Amino acid sequence: MRCGVFRASARPEMYVYIKEPETESVPADAGQNPVTGHALPAFDPFTVIPQTLQRAFGRLTPVMTLTLSEQHSLARVRVAEVMAALAEKGFYVQMPPDGLINPNAVAPEGLRGA
Repeated sequence: MRCGVFRASARPEMYVYIKEPETESVPADAGQNPVTGHALPAFDPFTVIPQTLQRAFGRLTPVMTLTLSEQHSLARVRVAEVMAALAEKGFYVQMPPDGLINPNAVAPEGLRGA
């Protein structure tokens, strides 16, 4: 299962996995991330995500394209969980890790983990 990974501007460390369309009309990858070298998704993520969630994510910046399978692992989430959400909804939201301190946040979030 192929998906694009996008960084959400609303919160640091929030990522959105979006299932890549399974049509022949999908163009080739849009290039590579200059930092990681990973392929960037070439499809529009907003065609899958409901408008109410689009506002919550803010701007989505493409990070990479992945091919998911049960044999592989991801750093912070279970592959099976991501694949199930992609099959059901077409997207998966990876929340920031617990304890992440946001120094600009209004208390008590800015104090979490301190």
